[in-house]
Amino acid sequence: MNRYKLPLLLLVLAVVVSATVGLASGRTDAKTEASVSTGAALQNAFVSVFKRVSPSVVQIQTAEGLGSGIVFDTKGDIVTNDHVVGNATSFVVTTSTGRQLKGTLVGTFEQDDLAVIKVPAAGLTPAIFADSSKLRVGDLAMAIGNPLGLPSSVTQGIVRALGRQRPEGNGVTLVNAIQTSAAINPGNSGGALADIQGRVIGIPTLAAPDPQLGGAASGIGFAIPSNTVKDIAGQIVANGHVINSHRPYLGVQISDTGNGVYVGAITAGSPADKAGLKVGDVITAVNGKPTVTTDALASVLAGMKPGQTVAVTYHTQGGTKTDARITLGEFPVSNP
Repeated sequence: MNRYKLPLLLLVLAVVVSATVGLASGRTDAKTEASVSTGAALQNAFVSVFKRVSPSVVQIQTAEGLGSGIVFDTKGDIVTNDHVVGNATSFVVTTSTGRQLKGTLVGTFEQDDLAVIKVPAAGLTPAIFADSSKLRVGDLAMAIGNPLGLPSSVTQGIVRALGRQRPEGNGVTLVNAIQTSAAINPGNSGGALADIQGRVIGIPTLAAPDPQLGGAASGIGFAIPSNTVKDIAGQIVANGHVINSHRPYLGVQISDTGNGVYVGAITAGSPADKAGLKVGDVITAVNGKPTVTTDALASVLAGMKPGQTVAVTYHTQGGTKTDARITLGEFPVSNP
């Protein structure tokens, strides 16, 4: 090879290699910049949600403890959980700016674990409630409330499941609950579960217990969907109580036996009374689904509707196994 051609060839190869490395480096830099840009956009979205929702979230204090609430409307109505309210009729409500207001009870509906209290309306910012029927598993979710009394705290996660029936352990079952991985701690109850657009999609209510380790299970919490909140809270605001529960009704007072649900009392004229159930009977299944405990019976009924006819399996005091066809009524509501 010509002694002049070899250096020239090496020079050309060096330029090509340098250009190739430069292109690869450019592509890597572009990917890094895109990743950083995406992360920054998501971070800014979280910040925007907090800024939009937190002014509508308040802390509620009773003689028994602390919880959270959401400004429901421009009239000073605050929606929260019934278990946050408890037996109290007056409250200290602290806004996100630290302003303290005196609150009074408007009404409650234990079956959906919802309540409304009222405070002076001046300067309050009502939340925007989303249509929870449009939620999708995997949607981002942020819980904003006052866990352990720490004001305006936020956790983030996703919607892990929809349509859960979840017993609270007191005979009350959440219907169509939202399961979320956003951490729900004591004091979060009654606050806001928000979507990435800053709309309330639910009210955080319950953290699942861990049966093996004790305490709350990590990343498994439940919220009452916003459509239920709007319906029930709207009825309480308008009437002082719920006038249409949408919940099925047997008409029995029950307790646990360890192997079924004991019927301790029956309301006269109720569906159970019309079907021939008696005090002392033990209900063991509804539509073939076992009802070993009161929570199990409440969960089974929660998935049904008023007017639906169901098969109730029970044992009489004499031990006779019986099946009854019962048309469920609607859970009765009355003026407080």
